[in-house]
Amino acid sequence: MSADQDAQLAQIRRGCAELIDEAELRKKLARGTPLRIKVGFDPTAPDLHLGHTVVIHKMRHFQELGHQVIFIIGDFTARIGDPSGRSDTRPPLTEEQVKANAETYKKQVFKILDPKKTLVTFNSEWLGALTPADFIRLTSCSTVARMLERDDFEKRYRGNVPISIHEFLYPLLQGYDSVHLKADVEMGGTDQKFNLLMGRQIQVQYGLEAQCVLTVPLLEGLDGTRKMSKSYGNYVGIDESPAEIFGKLMSISDDLMWRYFELLSAKTLEEIAALRRAVAGGEKHPKEVKEDLAFEMTARYHGEGKAQDARREFNAVFAAGGVPDDAPRHVCRQGEESSPVAFLTDAGLTSSRGEARRLIAQNALSVDGLLCTDPLAPFASGEYVVKLGKKRFLRLCVE
Repeated sequence: MSADQDAQLAQIRRGCAELIDEAELRKKLARGTPLRIKVGFDPTAPDLHLGHTVVIHKMRHFQELGHQVIFIIGDFTARIGDPSGRSDTRPPLTEEQVKANAETYKKQVFKILDPKKTLVTFNSEWLGALTPADFIRLTSCSTVARMLERDDFEKRYRGNVPISIHEFLYPLLQGYDSVHLKADVEMGGTDQKFNLLMGRQIQVQYGLEAQCVLTVPLLEGLDGTRKMSKSYGNYVGIDESPAEIFGKLMSISDDLMWRYFELLSAKTLEEIAALRRAVAGGEKHPKEVKEDLAFEMTARYHGEGKAQDARREFNAVFAAGGVPDDAPRHVCRQGEESSPVAFLTDAGLTSSRGEARRLIAQNALSVDGLLCTDPLAPFASGEYVVKLGKKRFLRLCVE
């Protein structure tokens, strides 16, 4: 393998959880022609978070190496619903939901990918054209026993949890995408390994060379333990405001910061290693380096100007104890309206009085810098600065 190919493989390995099979990939690279790199996204939600972008960054790496990146919007497979990691049947989306989410995805991914070097395609173009005979041939490429090797299917089967026949079709259809596109490499999260390997199997059955499989880690969320997910509330959405992105990233632990640098940053591994040495040697404070990460991520999705504003606001609020300029103002009357459970809910800082009580019980509320623990005690007339948690502020006026 040439030095250029060695350099390519080093870039490809960055942030890679598993590569199947490296020897096969070396042979593909040695041909000297651009590889076809396939990644599929089912538009099951209208927005993406940083966890989704790990594989998109890897797509960008392949683009920079001169390969053809194919971004598949699974508008057909989304109507089935990917059962990966599920303990029950995923409800299918309507065609209208899929189309709306797909448009949002296209807008968001081009904040990372080069649109001129990206082929965007919808798998309904070929999957929707399959005849009943085509489906029978496709389903003959695997067995029920093979399907039940999947951890989620196996658990549901042993637990007497229903598995619908259409769920078995999902990995087969994803594999057929690789047949239709003649993919050389398919990428996805580690939870997608079964589906990606199915693509290799089906390609061979259709007389094609098997694709290589590259899996990327599931990014830990802000809590540093569970994978990033909206359902866990530990996510950073790429369409969130600059202040939200910057502030959320500043809340991660110093150890988790390096994981985010490796999987999300455009910095080279050598640059990241130099930063780690500087922190370990006391030349740089972890907060300073974390600010660089937060700035890079915010600038990527909102531009450098707004990222600078977010950095200044963060330091004004959290380092100097100030209040953000855009903090909302809420006016209420003395009495029940001025009790914490009332004004927090009425001002929109909490979704319900029950949530307000819970947060107050967790010592998340302070008023004029003092901890507030009584959810029902009304405030006297006056102006107050209310802080809920680490980043929600309210200017309260009691009349």
